[in-house]
Amino acid sequence: MRFVIIGAGRVGLRTARVLRDEDHEVTLVERDEPTIRRARNQDFAVVEGDGSHEDVLEAAGVSNADAVGALTGDLNVNFTACMIANHYGCRTVMRIDEAYREGIYRKYADQVDEVIYPERLGAIGAKNALLGGTIRAIADIAPYLQVVELTITDAAPVNGYTMGELHLPADATVLAFGKRGADLGIPDEDLSLEDGDRLVVLADFDVLSEVRQLLVGETPRKAAANAGSDARSGATELLAEHETDDTDDAETESDTGGVN
Repeated sequence: MRFVIIGAGRVGLRTARVLRDEDHEVTLVERDEPTIRRARNQDFAVVEGDGSHEDVLEAAGVSNADAVGALTGDLNVNFTACMIANHYGCRTVMRIDEAYREGIYRKYADQVDEVIYPERLGAIGAKNALLGGTIRAIADIAPYLQVVELTITDAAPVNGYTMGELHLPADATVLAFGKRGADLGIPDEDLSLEDGDRLVVLADFDVLSEVRQLLVGETPRKAAANAGSDARSGATELLAEHETDDTDDAETESDTGGVN
């Protein structure tokens, strides 16, 4: 396939390398002279100029490209390049920064094929490293949706349930399920949830805290902190009930349920 990448900076050049390593044809568009030299030193074809100008994109071969990735740090350049590429029938991918408001994201997402924000993707990797093995963010689908893989633990309130008995919040859906050590597959409602089993869930950020409490067994406070929410929910109530069942014989109980 043939790709035109606008911007030969950190994001654009790395993307170009990956595509070339998979034997695709890549042409870069860049206007900064030192950046152009660096890309050409790595044997990339580079067209010098502003990627928001149609004649520059034509020189880069937009008329024969399968897709155009507008990956500069300039939203206006990226959007204009995508609009030109769309006129030529290309698939369009536009980079934005995480700092942009969700309303801006939605506005542009309606007009291009894909919107990406590398800063958030990098944050996903860092978050996975910090959280450890029971929770792994896979991708951000939108500013308010995330795909996560969660591993059932002994502390999870749903440990021992079947898939058919599992009820997640309305804004969360199980996409795949895998028994400990097995590949992920389509969920079967008769399969039981046991320690070490994995679920891939698509969830709204507003309910991630609930999902984490149910499937991993995090305390409400920890789940809210990790998911970026402090709302008390139905999952919080279920976890509280689960903890109470385990401590009926205790005379006193700390506010954290005995877990710091």
